[in-house]
Amino acid sequence: MAGMIAEILRQDWDSLLLSPTRSILTMLCIVWGIAAVTLLMSSGSGFRQLMLGVFQNFSKSAIIMFPGQTSEQAGGERAGRRIRFEIADLDVAKAESPLIKQLCPETIRRLPLSYQERVVTVNVRGVCYEYGEIRSERPLEGRWISPEDVSERRRVVFMGDWVKKKLFSGRPAVNETITIQGIRFNVIGVMDKKLSFGNYYGPDDRSVFIPYGSAGELWNTRYPTNAVLQPISPLFEKQAELQFREAMARRFNFNPSDKRAITGFGTSNLRPIIDGLTIGLQVLLLFIGALTLAIGGIGLMNILLVSVNERTREIGLRRALGARRWHIALQFLAEALVLTLAGGILGVGLSYAITWMIPPMPMLGGLFEDTSGKGDLVLRVQLSTVGISFLVLMLVGITSGLIPAMQAARLDPTEALRTE
Repeated sequence: MAGMIAEILRQDWDSLLLSPTRSILTMLCIVWGIAAVTLLMSSGSGFRQLMLGVFQNFSKSAIIMFPGQTSEQAGGERAGRRIRFEIADLDVAKAESPLIKQLCPETIRRLPLSYQERVVTVNVRGVCYEYGEIRSERPLEGRWISPEDVSERRRVVFMGDWVKKKLFSGRPAVNETITIQGIRFNVIGVMDKKLSFGNYYGPDDRSVFIPYGSAGELWNTRYPTNAVLQPISPLFEKQAELQFREAMARRFNFNPSDKRAITGFGTSNLRPIIDGLTIGLQVLLLFIGALTLAIGGIGLMNILLVSVNERTREIGLRRALGARRWHIALQFLAEALVLTLAGGILGVGLSYAITWMIPPMPMLGGLFEDTSGKGDLVLRVQLSTVGISFLVLMLVGITSGLIPAMQAARLDPTEALRTE
């Protein structure tokens, strides 16, 4: 069996060498087709990785809950009551919700900040220590707010990259002193440039963060603006939100199903949007690439059909000498697969060369006013992409070679020998 396959491949090679120009041109169709599939899929994969990275900059798993107004009557209470929770309410909700890993109150005001003669108005956020982990606040310079900063109500501030540029330009900001409503705060850290979707009350990059207790020196922080929850696992995000609602409903005597009493959103609300957008784009690009490869497959099929007509007498002679129909079909199918595989290998090599030469392409930089390159689309050919591309390639190759192979196998030996 192995010897027969080797003989068929040798005959295929000899047949392809009879018309080298035609074989090369046919192979180029496959090369371009597989390169198109690979590059388009790499673009889709790169876009998905970029969007997921921006999505996770908001948080890997978080729920933002806002106090609202009841819309249903419950326990004798009228509808339309305003819900305003306090720190003690959040502590009780945390104790009664085993699926909540961390819970942080947040209070926000938009205030002017000043450094020497420069003034900028931004969101000032009073938060707890755990907020940095929940919301993925990564320092580029200095550090994040520490537990001691919170417990000792230190006047320290962690600022976004945009705020730092507005106040300090290119100067170092850490250990400098800024003024918020006449009170001095020491800069302990600057956030790494953060490209993020799902921001509330404005981008984190244009905010500053201070300990919750220190915010009480600037405004009344009795009632937090919102609560930031982190479930024990992203899988339990919906259940953690439900436990929080039920705990607050017991405390404020409203129906847990009343969505207006407490509103909110979490990463579980944003992830389906990102997945739908990126996966849909990947499927579309794969479809377009497959169509391009199919055009190359049609060219391959036409060339093989011409080859069948040119070699009709040869086929008749082989059939007369005892070759079976499947021998003839296998030879032409093998020719198609040899051209397909050779073109596929060259096409993947071309894809790697193109992705190596193409620089990162601006994608989200304009949206976030970022020039650091974090929002650029980088093309990378992954092994999974190559695997899918070759799967599509083999499907096209077998389909393109099957019709000429069957036509060659069906030739009548007697009629084939009479062909001039």
